[in-house]
Amino acid sequence: MKGTQSLERALDILFALGDDGETQTIAEIAQRISIPESSVYRLIQTLERNGLVERKGQGQIGLGLRILELAKSLNSQVRNRLKSSAAPLMEQLSEETKETVVLFVRTGTNVICVKSVAGQHLVRFVVEDGKTFPIQNGASGKAILAFETSKIINQVIHTIETDLVDDFLEELQVIREKGFSETSSEVDPGIIGIAAPIFDQANHVIASVTVAGPGDRIKDEKLSAIVPHVIKTAKRISSSLSFSTTLS
Repeated sequence: MKGTQSLERALDILFALGDDGETQTIAEIAQRISIPESSVYRLIQTLERNGLVERKGQGQIGLGLRILELAKSLNSQVRNRLKSSAAPLMEQLSEETKETVVLFVRTGTNVICVKSVAGQHLVRFVVEDGKTFPIQNGASGKAILAFETSKIINQVIHTIETDLVDDFLEELQVIREKGFSETSSEVDPGIIGIAAPIFDQANHVIASVTVAGPGDRIKDEKLSAIVPHVIKTAKRISSSLSFSTTLS
């Protein structure tokens, strides 16, 4: 195989292994990407020497530690770019609403706060950077989960009581249709959250931006007024990420 073709086939192997998150045999990989087993075998040897794949026993092939290190580095770069792009827009959103604004990203089946801007009231919602919550609890996580892959959604469903699954899936569908999530007292008693998803250049959901504060203050007309500001901010952050990626 020519150099470019070999590179494309090697990438196909990595994508095939990464899509399922499970080990596969050489025969299974060959069938999946439609190339001869002999070609897969030679490419696996090269990838293995570079730590990108590993043999897991019984003829099983999986992603190697090197690819996980690269993924971790890429994830760190994306988060740094996300925080840099979001910071001024979050400040503006906090000024518009007078409430706390938080930025969350998914980590497994949880969400983690990577940046927050405190509200301007004496009584306000506070969340520390690094704080994690189950993704199915609260507006921030649901705004992300609603636009995630079916694989991630199914992982979360397994943690929910069976008789609540249908209502939960219906709630996610409503979030997809409206473009934002709104919850009350799901994470902290008396706190209302309004969150909208943030997408990367490939239109994959990568984060959410949330306005949160006491429910006795965020209600009725004020709640309705906050929603468009949150959606607008999420779209502007998404656009800024696409623009910065194009420039780089």
